Amino acid sequence: MERAGVPVSPGSREPLTNVTAAVAEADRIGYPVMVKAAAGGGGIGMGVAAGPADLQAAFETARSRAERFFGSPEILLERYVQRARHVEVQILGLADGQVIALGERDCSVQRRHQKVAEETPSPGVDHALREQMLAAAIRAGQAVGYQGAGTVECLVDTESGSFVFLEMNTRLQVEHPVTELVTGIDLVEQQFLIAAGQPPSFDPAAVTPKGHALELRIYAEDPVRFLPGPGTITRWDEPSGEGIRVDAGYQAGNTVTPFYDPLLAKLCVHGTDRESALERARTAVAAFAIAGPKTNLAFHAELLDNPQFVSGDYDTSLISTLRPS
Repeated sequence: MERAGVPVSPGSREPLTNVTAAVAEADRIGYPVMVKAAAGGGGIGMGVAAGPADLQAAFETARSRAERFFGSPEILLERYVQRARHVEVQILGLADGQVIALGERDCSVQRRHQKVAEETPSPGVDHALREQMLAAAIRAGQAVGYQGAGTVECLVDTESGSFVFLEMNTRLQVEHPVTELVTGIDLVEQQFLIAAGQPPSFDPAAVTPKGHALELRIYAEDPVRFLPGPGTITRWDEPSGEGIRVDAGYQAGNTVTPFYDPLLAKLCVHGTDRESALERARTAVAAFAIAGPKTNLAFHAELLDNPQFVSGDYDTSLISTLRPS
């Protein structure tokens, strides 16, 4: 990514397996540092060290969980951004070798470093920064000869207005519907066309996102502590209407078990602007009725009325301020 001219956060060049090496590397990078598993994601085991005294505990926790969940104890360190937005760019590597960007998604509403709500365009990214991020994402895809749908994930420093590359997900993302809603492009269809060596079903030079879209992840978990709440679904009434899309994996009569990810459905809305999308989302959340397992619908209702979220001036710490531990 560095060779391709993509901004990268200062961090360890090679995975670390012992705390002595980690301390030396953190001294070089500069505190605070993020401690994370080299072989996995999802925020599992990830921690922050403000100084050498914190690093040993954070390193041991991350290493233990990395080995347990991903089969590798290797750890990476990188500079920790104090106030960050998690913003990603949807790219398509076409069959002819061209790489295009289809806009960005803001994924900063997170609990346990995992996404809960996403929107596009990002209310925290201005035109100049957006153009820089889209261009960098295209360079990232070109650097690896990427084909298919992929996501270049970045951290945006809300204080400096700069961004750095975080990772690339070489697959379709859970939150891809918001991009589909503003562009009118079926990303799954494009994946099949690319795999078949065919051109896309749209003009790559004429993609113009329209309006604003939100996705709310409906989880089988309690809306306060976000702990799993499995059970048998006795009622499932989805909202419907203009600008409302529900991608669901369950229906009444299904049993939500504790053995898998608790995601039940993705409630997506599209409006002419962010204000209309928020209002449509409030109406849709109120109309979504699920009985049996616990759900986070009540949290989404609270989020959509939260002044900080409504203002658009929020970062990845938003949920921790709403649910202080």
